[in-house]
Amino acid sequence: MSFQKHPFHLVDPSPWPIFSAFGAFSSAVGAVAWFHGYEDGGYALCLGQFILLYGMFVWFRDIIREATFQGHHTRPVQAGLKMGMILFIVSEIMFFASFFWAFFHSSLAPGIEVGAIWPPRGIQTLDPWHIPLLNTVILLSSGVTCTAAQYALLLGKKKKAILGLVLTLILGFTFTGFQVVEYLEAPFCINDSVYGSVFFMATGFHGFHILIGSIFLLVCLVRVMKNHFSSFHHLGFDCAAMYWHFVDVVWLFLFCFLYWWGGNPPIDSLSLDPNGHLSLYPDEYNWKIRPVADQIAEATPKTELQYNPPLDDQKRVYVGQIDRIPVDYPLHEPLPRK
Repeated sequence: MSFQKHPFHLVDPSPWPIFSAFGAFSSAVGAVAWFHGYEDGGYALCLGQFILLYGMFVWFRDIIREATFQGHHTRPVQAGLKMGMILFIVSEIMFFASFFWAFFHSSLAPGIEVGAIWPPRGIQTLDPWHIPLLNTVILLSSGVTCTAAQYALLLGKKKKAILGLVLTLILGFTFTGFQVVEYLEAPFCINDSVYGSVFFMATGFHGFHILIGSIFLLVCLVRVMKNHFSSFHHLGFDCAAMYWHFVDVVWLFLFCFLYWWGGNPPIDSLSLDPNGHLSLYPDEYNWKIRPVADQIAEATPKTELQYNPPLDDQKRVYVGQIDRIPVDYPLHEPLPRK
């Protein structure tokens, strides 16, 4: 029997890296062929995805065996793996930074292609105080339950750790469900100017990360139930918790900038009816009119803003009479400035 004189893990030869690389190559070629209308491109894409997922499963299975049953993950090895996870999260930060860069590039100085306003002309944005706010509460709550499960594991309380993970998974999948509902009811799509592209790319990739994080935590739940973790050996759980808190922080930025700040329409994008009234549906009343009331008064000094309650028969809210707008003023035109 041979003994190693160092604390590091020299991995054995494995077929899974080249196997997974073939799956990734097949997925890329199949996706390109499918996008260009080749008949068999979809089959190559599905085959590549299956190979890639199976390769990930058996590769991660071997790593769990090395950590749990063979004892190869010593403290120096765990330190290296944790540093690798931190660097991976840093790369993910740069990934999402590219979407925010595109968003601020287009929103802070909107070009004439989008009507020189933000959100672009014709885009009906989502109300940030409905599903987005609910999803924010759900995701922040899941961060609390994840941290509670992590501390319960540190204290050796297995049942509380399992409970915390179960609650985290329920909240995570609930978030994903509400995200799907929001996509189905969104009044714009991914090809509706740069706003739709940035919105669906950023929130879509974040939803994908939420799904991956949920699977990560589900694997940790199974490992906790099988006693793979202890109060001093729980690197897999630590990595999953770091990843989950990372997607929490990304969502806060998405909510504040894409939904709230970037989704609040400027005064120039509010519609006028043929009689010169600002007209909105009741659910748009508070979050669209009230934040820009001062802008309305500044743009049209003679305007008297009358906040009348919505009429049940008309289902609309009329806010003020624009004295300086002619009766036949067309819809979706900017208000006059002083």
